[in-house]
Amino acid sequence: MSDNNVHNSFSFSLASKVKDYFQLMKFTLSFTVVFSCVICYLLAPHIVVYNWALIVYLFVAGMLITGSANAINQAMEKDTDSMMARTSKRPVASGRMTQSEAYAFAIIAGSIGCLMMAYFFNTSSALLSAFSLFLYAFVYTPLKKVNSIAVLVGAFPGAFPCLIGWVAGNDDFSAGGWILFGIQFLWQFPHFWAIAWVAHKDYSRVGFKLLPADKGPTKFTAIQGIMYSVLMIPVGILPHYFNLTGNVSMIILTICNLFMVVQGIRLYNEMDVKAARRVMFSSYIYLPIVLLSLLADKVH
Repeated sequence: MSDNNVHNSFSFSLASKVKDYFQLMKFTLSFTVVFSCVICYLLAPHIVVYNWALIVYLFVAGMLITGSANAINQAMEKDTDSMMARTSKRPVASGRMTQSEAYAFAIIAGSIGCLMMAYFFNTSSALLSAFSLFLYAFVYTPLKKVNSIAVLVGAFPGAFPCLIGWVAGNDDFSAGGWILFGIQFLWQFPHFWAIAWVAHKDYSRVGFKLLPADKGPTKFTAIQGIMYSVLMIPVGILPHYFNLTGNVSMIILTICNLFMVVQGIRLYNEMDVKAARRVMFSSYIYLPIVLLSLLADKVH
């Protein structure tokens, strides 16, 4: 084999391995999670002047910690992932990567990420990060096959990035951090149940119990989604009430929350995958609009 062929083969192999690690850490999902963390860090009152180096460190640490949790999730769910069309090509499920390699990556990435949080920010944010990783990987992940309460449990590590960002910036657990936590906590229920509705056949085939009703997509499930969307309305007013942000963001949050309620009602009336997918995509749009509006309207 010529040197050129060896070089091309190595380049292809390296590119494939990098791609596998991006899939292992669920890069797009991790990016979304870390985005919430960074925005909430910037919303902390103590952050008046942006230190871009610290913002980068927070982003990297967040990606490592979130990527670690996702790697453990994929290693533990190797068999179930291989049975579902949308997950069967993941590196561990497809056999391109061993479970041991995934666990090794998770241990290294998670450890480095938590150490970065402690070194560059504070011990509280590091400990909260480690707890969130543990809760997602070792409580939520196995619970998905036991009971639909897994969604409630999973909503905690799903919302902790907001609190972690706040604690990293303010070094306290004051009201603002819990309000941001609450916004993302409630948002997850209509968001995740819409995903579970769309993927119900795949999920039920592998034994995942993620919808609130045992019988699958029902009116009860739709009502639950509406209820949490309604709860998001008063919580969306709290940042303004506690003088974290101004009037503009409160109006934007109220409009966004009402929009989510309307989408939930449409799902209740139509009861089909198309309506559930509409709720799902609406929730994807909701979060960046809400967080960026809060940041733009921050009261110094």
